[in-house]
Amino acid sequence: MTTAPEAPDILSPEFAADPYTAYDAMFDGPPLIWHEAMRSYIVFRYDDVARAFKDPVFTTDNYGWQLEPVHGRTILQMDGREHSVRRALVAPAFRGQELREKFLPVIERNARELIDRFRHTGNADLVHDFARHFPINVIVDMLGLDRSDHERFQRWYTSIIAFLGNLSQDPDIAADGLRTRDELAEYMIPIIRERRENLGDDLLSTLCAAEVDGTRMSDEDIKAFVSLLLAAGGETTDKAIAGIFGNLLAHPDQLRAVRADRSLIPRVFAETLRFTPPVHMIMRQPAEDVELRGGVVPAGSTLTCLIGAANRDPERFTDPHTFDVFRDDLPTDTAFSAAAQHLSFALGRHFCVGALLAKAEVEVGVDQLLDAMPDVCLTEGQTVVEQGLFTRGPVSVPVRFTPAGR
Repeated sequence: MTTAPEAPDILSPEFAADPYTAYDAMFDGPPLIWHEAMRSYIVFRYDDVARAFKDPVFTTDNYGWQLEPVHGRTILQMDGREHSVRRALVAPAFRGQELREKFLPVIERNARELIDRFRHTGNADLVHDFARHFPINVIVDMLGLDRSDHERFQRWYTSIIAFLGNLSQDPDIAADGLRTRDELAEYMIPIIRERRENLGDDLLSTLCAAEVDGTRMSDEDIKAFVSLLLAAGGETTDKAIAGIFGNLLAHPDQLRAVRADRSLIPRVFAETLRFTPPVHMIMRQPAEDVELRGGVVPAGSTLTCLIGAANRDPERFTDPHTFDVFRDDLPTDTAFSAAAQHLSFALGRHFCVGALLAKAEVEVGVDQLLDAMPDVCLTEGQTVVEQGLFTRGPVSVPVRFTPAGR
């Protein structure tokens, strides 16, 4: 397959500055693109990306080189019974009664503590003061780890995300990611072994004790899952909360509606996942030659799925470039399940296991922020600028509001 001459260069500064214009241009060209620098085929239309997520012929074998060097072997690389058993081991902690009764209070406390630092000041940067720290602090506390290590985990989270998004293969970023892998293992393995002997009421204890069909998670399995949780659990919620406020501040009428009716928060989360998704691309690797619209993707090659483009496919969504909390082609009742209409949590067997945890964090965080900042608006003269390629979100969201008690 030859490179389409009109295809935008995903690694270019122009694409990094504004991928949405590039995505829009793609829909006027061929549905399958070859990107020489990335050595990857690219799909971007909704139906093609959805198929790549759901059709078992598209494996996650690419995670062997993409994720395993920094995380170790994780559930994302597994298929068949191995995958179903591992998913059954971890999934209960992230849904239903376990999530509501055990971890919702942890989420509420962490949101409140972060907001307490600025609720009386009248101004904040919702990225630096809240969104960046909130999900990582929640994960540390859910695991039952020392709360004094919040900042240590924040540093590890930042390093892992940089490693995973290092498409240009910067050697310093790669080396830092590998150091983080070793540091996290040195920290976690002794704690996991100790926790097995003294189980508590925390997520780490749940993972240590979980058993399905005689299978339990090894120390390395749990360490790898914690590393994955930091990256996947942190990045989605971090960038989603920042994106929600970036989008609402740009649409004051919708901000007023959500402020008045908090039951709309799941809708604004779902629309933000579609309109400005935290993760813009996910890769797959076909086990055999696969024919797609526009050509054949050979077995063993890398297929990059552009979620950010697929979520704006005009064949799938009405007015796809319009942020609309009230759109009727994105049902909220399925938006956080494997039947989701957006593609930001993937689909099929590898649908994000932490989607309901992210939903709970967003609902609590946005609700508490709106309470603390009832007249929130963007700081005068400031704009919300997105940054990132593999994952993407606002660099900062500077706001002002009337301080509590005035």
